[in-house]
Amino acid sequence: MPKTPANKVYVIGVGMSKFIKPRGLVDYPEFGLEAAVKALNDAKLTYDEIEFAAVGYVYGDSTCGQRVLYQLGMTQIPIINVNNNCSTGSTALLQARNAVASGMVDCAMALGFERMFPGSLKSNFSDRTPPLDHVHSLMTQQVGYNNNAPRAPQIFGNAGIEYMRRYGATDDHLAKIAEKNHRHSAKNPYSQFRDIYTLDQIKQSPTIYGPLTKLQCCPTSDGAGCAIVANEEFVLKHGLLDQAVEICAQVMATDSPHMLSTDAIEWAGTDMTRRAAKAAYEQAGITVNDVQVVELHDCFSANELLTYDALGLTGPGKAHTLIDSGDNTYGGKYVVNPSGGLISKGHPLGATGLAQCTELTWQARNWAGDRQVPNVKYALQHNVGLGGAVVVTIYKKATANYTQPHVGYNPAVEARPISKADFEKAAAKKQSRAEFLEAKL
Repeated sequence: MPKTPANKVYVIGVGMSKFIKPRGLVDYPEFGLEAAVKALNDAKLTYDEIEFAAVGYVYGDSTCGQRVLYQLGMTQIPIINVNNNCSTGSTALLQARNAVASGMVDCAMALGFERMFPGSLKSNFSDRTPPLDHVHSLMTQQVGYNNNAPRAPQIFGNAGIEYMRRYGATDDHLAKIAEKNHRHSAKNPYSQFRDIYTLDQIKQSPTIYGPLTKLQCCPTSDGAGCAIVANEEFVLKHGLLDQAVEICAQVMATDSPHMLSTDAIEWAGTDMTRRAAKAAYEQAGITVNDVQVVELHDCFSANELLTYDALGLTGPGKAHTLIDSGDNTYGGKYVVNPSGGLISKGHPLGATGLAQCTELTWQARNWAGDRQVPNVKYALQHNVGLGGAVVVTIYKKATANYTQPHVGYNPAVEARPISKADFEKAAAKKQSRAEFLEAKL
């Protein structure tokens, strides 16, 4: 089990862009800048006070993180670029948190962004071994490979099929997950899709693989998210304690040999989620029953079903009972994916983990308006990438006092673009800025 950090770490600022279809209309420097400026403004800081940055993205050349952050200032801080498949954003957050927790720095930034290609995910490097070749081989041997379907929905779809066969869940349970997330998303101004669908519309949308229809699959997306983290001394010095949200546990895990078994459920990385969740609850000193709100990695409805079980929201094999009881939405025991999740909010790979952090920070602060979960004490985040890595994070409000947004509007309920004034508040001192990298606003 990971050791408890030497220093408490708090989220003191968050921000994100709208998630949009990948049409090349906005480039990554603009997405990344928007999220970073919003997070800095939220934390009432300038970029000069950031001592370390971890920047996550999957699609892009080396040092894209520097290209984004140099717009705010060339302050010569360490900037690490991170790629960990779909868990990239949370991996960046883990790196920033570790830098603060270790005492290396007082304040750090985690930034994630993505500019993706339209359509389903594909490998960019066909001339070398893919990192999931072992899973693809196992899947082909056990259930066959469908040349007409993308690989990711086959992996998660087969895992869902096996869970249903073994435990009695049905196609309707998967469709109800998607119906819920699209319904939640209608109240999120940052979501790529905000339409509400009936259960029949979900089920009758085009089939992608097995029980998974199009409306049960996350889209490719462009967008960005950002979080600023700091230690307690920094938080107190800057008068930020009442808006701070403590990261009271954060655990990364990678795959166990179960992933290479003939059990299709394990191909989706469920065992690493079990391990990370168990360690996170222990680190936070809570049980899952203390949690009120969850943002989890619903890349496909099948993975949300599997994750209920792996996170311990239900007993083993009982994930579908959470749906039957209504305990995964408002009025139930947990509210899962109040943001709309990946299925409807969108999934720009490098940004997803930080968008989840942003949503849960707003929920902990009681800022989320008509999607607010009542009486949030603990918030749970799950972000997974095949190949594989998972990060499970638990948050709680630092104090019982609640603050109001101070940027002129409530960013949790209104997705405004940044202005020149917003940028100037966030940017470093003039002497560390380069004219040729001035931001496009």
